[in-house]
Amino acid sequence: MSLHSLLPLIVIFLIFCYINSTFSSTNHLIQQTCKNCSESDPNISYKFCITSFKSDSRTHYVQNLTELGLISIKLIKHNVTDTITYIKELLSKNKLDPFIKECLHDCFDVYSDAFITIRETIKDYKAKRYVDSNVKLSSVIDISTTCEDGFNQKNGVISPLTKRNKDAFQLSAIALSIINMLNVDKLKGVL
Repeated sequence: MSLHSLLPLIVIFLIFCYINSTFSSTNHLIQQTCKNCSESDPNISYKFCITSFKSDSRTHYVQNLTELGLISIKLIKHNVTDTITYIKELLSKNKLDPFIKECLHDCFDVYSDAFITIRETIKDYKAKRYVDSNVKLSSVIDISTTCEDGFNQKNGVISPLTKRNKDAFQLSAIALSIINMLNVDKLKGVL
């Protein structure tokens, strides 16, 4: 075989090596980030963190913590948007207990406010205003607790949003943890 005929195989091999190397590097970044997040905050499950990032195809191309942090905020945005849609579906059902209906309206309001806050958070984050991002995300993390607490005010009522609220809480905690890591790195660069 001539070198000329082996050239396509060599190119394919090199591309495969590059893709494998990139994927391995990204995988390590996600694992290390999730490990740091779960060790620094008992509310963050390592497994949930890994699963959340791997569910988003954008993480296959992440090169650094800053990019991963933006994806973490976008995961919250997706969760909030999906929850708003789900609440609308629940509210469209005619045979709802009045108390549950009232709680769902309250949850709809706080999740709608959170959606606006997350859009502002993304702008702050992209501008590297991590302190502002942190403050806004801290208010978003409260939505899940506020929503869930509403249902808990009456004995025997089971929230139809418990899993979604827990997911919103953890996703927000992950994003806050990453922002705090980035802010510490930013401050180290100043000192």
